[in-house]
Amino acid sequence: MNNEELLFAEYDKSLRPKRLVDYIGQEDIKEMLHVFITTARQREESLDHVLLYGPPGLGKTTLANIIANEMGKKCHTASAPSLTRIGDLVTLLTELEEGDILFIDEIHRLPQVIEEVLYSAMEDYFVDIIIGKDVTANPVKINLMPFTLIGATTRYGDISSPLRDRFGIVHQLNYYKINELQSIVKRTSRIYNFEIDEESSLEIARRSRGTPRIANRLFKRVRDFAQFDNPECKIIPLNITKTSLIKLDIDEAGLDQTDYRYMNAIIDRFNGGRVGLNAIAASISEDPTTLEDVTEPYLLQEGFIVRTPRGRMVTEKAYRHLGKEK
Repeated sequence: MNNEELLFAEYDKSLRPKRLVDYIGQEDIKEMLHVFITTARQREESLDHVLLYGPPGLGKTTLANIIANEMGKKCHTASAPSLTRIGDLVTLLTELEEGDILFIDEIHRLPQVIEEVLYSAMEDYFVDIIIGKDVTANPVKINLMPFTLIGATTRYGDISSPLRDRFGIVHQLNYYKINELQSIVKRTSRIYNFEIDEESSLEIARRSRGTPRIANRLFKRVRDFAQFDNPECKIIPLNITKTSLIKLDIDEAGLDQTDYRYMNAIIDRFNGGRVGLNAIAASISEDPTTLEDVTEPYLLQEGFIVRTPRGRMVTEKAYRHLGKEK
């Protein structure tokens, strides 16, 4: 990796705030976490286990790292699909020092056998494993240091009740307000040392689907267009911002081509609904899980679609937005 690549890697890393005071948005969650972290430190105890859920890109991973920083402890990270054997989890758990954070992303995808090992680890800080096979098999109890498990998921309902009930702190992250997203865009511009005017930052915020990850991505792409158009450019103007977003196929409501194909399919192929998710996914060649986790939450939030027991339907708002008659 050359010096320029190292510089941009450091920039990307620094986009994540390291302290609660620097974290923009989710004010209620920040207030609660501040109380729980402060009192845990006063008692010199590990923070209770934390479950964070909500759509992708809202800051669950960032909050996990902030919690570790605020507690003054190390954050160990794993993705649930990568934990395929009990030994994988036990290795992680035995590496933890007292008070450390274990962050498991996509925790709803933990294999059942791995999840069951977590129960005793979360409640009593030990795991039981079997050494050997058949007649030589012997149970071995491994004591663990007190730790905090932080789980993140986009699918809260897919987490089993026994696992969900073992989290003492549970928070749902919601979509961000436009003014919060604008503040995030401005912060990103300062970090990248590339100014953006007030109207441009607001335009990006409006089209970011309530999601900081998208806001940061759009800022970087608009910056690319601005710099390509004028290599000496030091501030992003509104006209370049709007032109760039049009080229990126992001409309004024933040909808992209997948959103359009999704809604058009329901209208044109299924008479506006009601229709099942798998049928929609097959008709536009998209993965059903991706549609359910990434596309649908924002369309539901903004009132473009509704979900009923019999399937998905588009709303009057969707017809108007697409310029179609019902």
